[in-house]
Amino acid sequence: MHIVVCIKQILDPEIPPARFQVDPSARQAVRGSAGLVISPFDENALELGLQLKEKHPGTRLTAVTMGDEEAVEALRKALALGADQVVLAADPAFNGLDSYGTARVLARCIEKLGGADLVLFGRQAGDWDHGLVGSLAAEELAIPCVTLVREIQMDGDGVRLVREGEGGVDVIAGRLPLAATVTNADSNQIRFPKVRDMMLARGKPITRWSAQDLGLDPADLEPTARAAEIDELFVPDRTSSCQFIDGEDGAEKARKLVQKLRELKLL
Repeated sequence: MHIVVCIKQILDPEIPPARFQVDPSARQAVRGSAGLVISPFDENALELGLQLKEKHPGTRLTAVTMGDEEAVEALRKALALGADQVVLAADPAFNGLDSYGTARVLARCIEKLGGADLVLFGRQAGDWDHGLVGSLAAEELAIPCVTLVREIQMDGDGVRLVREGEGGVDVIAGRLPLAATVTNADSNQIRFPKVRDMMLARGKPITRWSAQDLGLDPADLEPTARAAEIDELFVPDRTSSCQFIDGEDGAEKARKLVQKLRELKLL
């Protein structure tokens, strides 16, 4: 069985809000001193793939990402955790792609790998939170896609997927090949790589593919050909104030609070 996990490297979402900045003219976030990490839901997908690899001998796991050379660090972490192969799709034509373009690039990578039995994505990226790439890539690959999956079990020639549903969980039976977008659960929290494995990952090869390698015409990826375009990006201004309610006792403070809320038309 061949499992492909698509991951994305993003700005660390745990940085303090005061340190988060954007470039309005370029309509993108400014890295500054912020670190880069694998998108959290993509880590859940990677962990789920690693668990399946351990349970089923002979399974091969490939991690794929699209980005610049900095994204190599995300792939090296995947190697340290147990990925057998990693692929970086890097080309100036890929800069600023929308979800549709990203899905097309990732699908071409998977096809160039010879296909996959199971393709895993995070339920949504930790930066834009669109949650579209997994389903769109599955459409490009002409395979079914199950969303919000938190557990996967092989069942003979098929597969059973446990997904979050309204008011509970859904258990879905399917056949390979298929794709799944993975959500977080206690059972798929990413493991920590060992220092030795991180060092060994530095010496492992990374496959790099350009638009030409993937048979993609850069003209098809130009901004004019994209389905979505960012018109404006900014950090909203937020103001806050605090007013203390005085009173001799709790009852008086409560009366004054209710009166103030009515004045503000909040009651």
